[in-house]
Amino acid sequence: MPDPTSKPVSRFASRRLDPQQEPEKYAQLKAELKAPYRGLRQFIYLGCAASGFIGGFIFLMQLLAGRQVESTLPNLALQIGVVALMLWLFRLEQKAARKP
Repeated sequence: MPDPTSKPVSRFASRRLDPQQEPEKYAQLKAELKAPYRGLRQFIYLGCAASGFIGGFIFLMQLLAGRQVESTLPNLALQIGVVALMLWLFRLEQKAARKP
């Protein structure tokens, strides 16, 4: 019969992660602790870059067609800037992930 004064022990509380037994999992958890949500940030950067690329393609086609050149050119420049910024941020994340 269990002792009524003792606290209930979770099935996870008794298991400790041993770096010697599971080095890959331990390294992955340490990396996640250093930079939480890195994968989510990279996904958002790529999603925004893809959106900017599609917008840039549309504005480039409008520019080549000669439609509303005065408003299309600044919008095209903005889309190119968005793509460049997102790719730069993505590369920064990649460099930080490779750093020991």
